[in-house]
Amino acid sequence: MTTAIEAFAVPGIPLLKAGDDLAAIIYESLKAGDRLLVDGDIVVIAQKAVSKVEGRTVDLGTITPSARAEEVAAKCEKDPREVEVILSESTQILRTGENLLIVEHRNGAILANAGVDRSNVSSDSGQENVLLLPVDADASARALCKQFREISGKDVAVIINDSLGRPWRLGTTGVAIGVAGMPALVDLRGDTDLFGRELKVSVQAIADELAATGGLLQGQGAEGQPVAVIRGDFGWDEDESPATALIRPEDMDLFR
Repeated sequence: MTTAIEAFAVPGIPLLKAGDDLAAIIYESLKAGDRLLVDGDIVVIAQKAVSKVEGRTVDLGTITPSARAEEVAAKCEKDPREVEVILSESTQILRTGENLLIVEHRNGAILANAGVDRSNVSSDSGQENVLLLPVDADASARALCKQFREISGKDVAVIINDSLGRPWRLGTTGVAIGVAGMPALVDLRGDTDLFGRELKVSVQAIADELAATGGLLQGQGAEGQPVAVIRGDFGWDEDESPATALIRPEDMDLFR
């Protein structure tokens, strides 16, 4: 692994809207800031940026909640219309709490409210917009990675990150929900430690660690920095793998 990294936020990213060419906008912003992509760069893009350009905005005013949504909303004290959207993005509800639903998303991830979010989402007069996760964040990452490689001529990778909570620990941290051009996991099993003992269970969630690094620069509020670039000579030998490789299988999940 590398002994040093450089990480920087991409300046000048405008407010995004459906249909924007996100890769081109990021590349032009890099050039305007006298930055160029180099081989090995990892472009970390906030989920909201991807969801906005993919048109994943829903106006709650257009939603009619079902009887099930009304029932669930009464238990967790949430807007029934928002619960309807959450249910449409989920395969099952695992836990309920005050203003909270822990669900299995359609992509297999376990997360709060199916990633449906109101923060940093604009609403025109009369609208109550929420933002959904990309339909397939790994596919979105692959498309962006291909575009970056075509316009820059450099061998770069892409991570789409989001902020998730974790069992047993307070606060949120950045995790990878879309990965392309790099492995999401680095399997260290079979290697040895400092004293020659064989590693039996060590698998490094490298994409999540890089997603969290990008999140430090992106921020959680009004920073307006949805894109970061991480640079370092990581030297992993593993083949490319998607973010879905990070999801723990249900038969190994001790929290269900």
